[in-house]
Amino acid sequence: MTDERDVDGHEFSAGQGVDADYEEFTLDPEELDADPTTVDPVDSRVLTDVLDRRNVESDAVDVERLIDVGLSYMGINRFEEATETFERAAQFAEEDSLEAQEAWVNKGAAHAQLEEFDQAIGAYEEALRIDDDSEHAATAETNLAYALWEFGREEQALEHAERAVETDPRFAEAWYNRGFLLVERGLVEDAVNCFDNAIRLGYRDAGVLEEKARALEEAGEHEQAEEVADRAEEIRREAEEQMIEEQTGQAPGPGGQGRQGGRSGAGG
Repeated sequence: MTDERDVDGHEFSAGQGVDADYEEFTLDPEELDADPTTVDPVDSRVLTDVLDRRNVESDAVDVERLIDVGLSYMGINRFEEATETFERAAQFAEEDSLEAQEAWVNKGAAHAQLEEFDQAIGAYEEALRIDDDSEHAATAETNLAYALWEFGREEQALEHAERAVETDPRFAEAWYNRGFLLVERGLVEDAVNCFDNAIRLGYRDAGVLEEKARALEEAGEHEQAEEVADRAEEIRREAEEQMIEEQTGQAPGPGGQGRQGGRSGAGG
């Protein structure tokens, strides 16, 4: 774990996208039904202003597509707009519905990207208040664990990481989070088992292998730790080469030095 904690790993729901002819919400504020004489068409606040309850009747709002807009904001790193959009989705959704819960989980992820962990915690707790056993519950639990850890509440973080794997034993990221937090508590053998579960369930990026190597090192398994660390470095190098090839259209030549990445922190 480095001091620069990785907050890029938050889970949020997968949206279905917005149809091109859907006019109620759009990523381009100038396409909204707003008076250009009263609003700046490039003002990023136009979306949330237009969606205010005073301006939009609730029966005119498609909550699922509004969530898609928030997810699209997440995809272009406009996290403030995303938090506002998800909040409105939660307001317009039927009270305590699955859609409302999904909006709160995503709102928490957007706040966490802004390092507003107190607000992220509140959003995740509201999602779990709605339903602690739904399809979104495990994501809320593991993301809440991450936010609590970042907020300095490590003991509570581990409790929610435990609940995440209990809620969905096939949630790979939840096993990774639990493993990371167990390493922080010195329970390295249990942590290794968690990382193995995460890998078995498909979570095979360099970060999880680096954390497993750290746990093995602290457990005294130095030779195995070195093997796992070497594999993590190989995966990181392959990912870099693929990224360079995608961006330049050609494979990297010899003699280059890859970007040095730190270990991942707890993440959803």
